[in-house]
Amino acid sequence: MLKQKKAKLVLGVTGTMGSGKSTVARMFKHKDCFLIDADSLGHKLMPIGTGVYRKLIKSFGRRILNPDNSIDRVKLAEVAFASKAALNRLNNIVHKALISRIRRIIRDSDKKIIILDAALIIEAGLKKMVDKLVVVKAKRQQQISRSQKRLALSKIEVSRRMKYQISQNAKLRLADFIIDNSGLISKTRKQVSEIRRTLWKS
Repeated sequence: MLKQKKAKLVLGVTGTMGSGKSTVARMFKHKDCFLIDADSLGHKLMPIGTGVYRKLIKSFGRRILNPDNSIDRVKLAEVAFASKAALNRLNNIVHKALISRIRRIIRDSDKKIIILDAALIIEAGLKKMVDKLVVVKAKRQQQISRSQKRLALSKIEVSRRMKYQISQNAKLRLADFIIDNSGLISKTRKQVSEIRRTLWKS
């Protein structure tokens, strides 16, 4: 039950690459919550024949396709992160459709609390859709090593991708709550519990 008299609370969870935001977002989820994974949702916008699919091919060419003509997300990322201009083209194609889908999911959900896990809450203009923003932080070297392991990228590739995101410090300045995910997982869980107690009874 929410402490405030509001039918729904939308909690945004964000952070730079390798901060562990998705791990933290899953910690917030419980029976009264619905978790939206924006990254996974973005991938679901790209099936063969969709508007997003056609726009991506028009913008980046057939080099981003698998042999079966589906989008190869690894190739797409390589092309998109080659330059700021290319990344902007990708975001312009995906973000509009993604925002529309997220807005619809939030509207239609019967859960009292919505957890929005999205790396680009600020960059994509999603901040106005959340009631409270949690920013997850970690030490830069941790972010790089975690991203290398999760995405199988080189240190140079990770650093290049991080360069195109809003800096951690800039995100922290916009946060309602900050979670330091640079230590033991038990310490992260404790911080999540404290925020949950602040926002809702569970």
